[in-house]
Amino acid sequence: MGEAVGRRAVLGGAAAAGVAMLAANTAGAQEVQRGKGRFAGKVVIVTGATSGIGRETAIAFAAAGAKVGFCGRREELGREVEREIRRAGGEATYVRADVRVPEQVQAFVDGVAVRYGRLDIAFNNAGIHLGKPAHEITVDEWDDVQRTNARGVFLSIKYEVPHLLKAGGGVIVCTGSAQADQTRPGHAAYTASKRAVQGIVRAAALDYGAKGIRVLSVDPGTTDTRLVRPPGIPDDLWARFKQAWGPLNVHGLPRMGEANEIASAVLALASPDFAYLTGTSVLVDGGLNTGRPMTMPPGSTPPA
Repeated sequence: MGEAVGRRAVLGGAAAAGVAMLAANTAGAQEVQRGKGRFAGKVVIVTGATSGIGRETAIAFAAAGAKVGFCGRREELGREVEREIRRAGGEATYVRADVRVPEQVQAFVDGVAVRYGRLDIAFNNAGIHLGKPAHEITVDEWDDVQRTNARGVFLSIKYEVPHLLKAGGGVIVCTGSAQADQTRPGHAAYTASKRAVQGIVRAAALDYGAKGIRVLSVDPGTTDTRLVRPPGIPDDLWARFKQAWGPLNVHGLPRMGEANEIASAVLALASPDFAYLTGTSVLVDGGLNTGRPMTMPPGSTPPA
């Protein structure tokens, strides 16, 4: 009798806990719908957010309740992203800035912090791609890739850190690449720049960890963005190419990645769910085997 009563009490307690958890989850979902998501009250900076991974990440942070300041060189596209976020009920400000120019990076970061009162999270994503055999790369091309992909990350961190320190800590996520560890032919400049990002992330994590700032990178595999898709390819042809390319190259999940999937990884890494993760590069590549040369469908043009 006593044992049965005890069992009922335990089961009753578990049921009550389940109801409470369901209510909390429902309230959380309603909060997200009202624009008060898991990043409510946070201020986020995103560089290179006029298209691709940066665009999707800026939109995702805003949808999760953050106030987002983002930059990019293509003003028309930047304004489009800004309008899209605001139409959906989010808060975002686009600033035209080039991460190769220190004064523009500082003005962008400082301006966002002043506008929204603080800075909590930075996603340093701006980057360019170059695919050429090493001896065919001009010095100017080499320098441009390094200045954008590596130096741009350094400059962003340089001007973000004072605001994060003032806020008592925060998170910096940088866009690396699966090619930082295993490259492909024709990618000397690009791989060198992304390897540099890894080094910057690891050193900065040691510089600021004790001060409450986590620093890490997300390393995407081949992702369907403007950086990858050659210009002028019709949608139907690109869809057929992707369908053929995925099983030949991605040996885990046999398809090309999508920008929103990388954005989801960035938001997860920037959240308290990964509070003990810093100084590392997180591979988000679907199981892409970049140790082998890329296998191309017959008669096709390789993506980046």
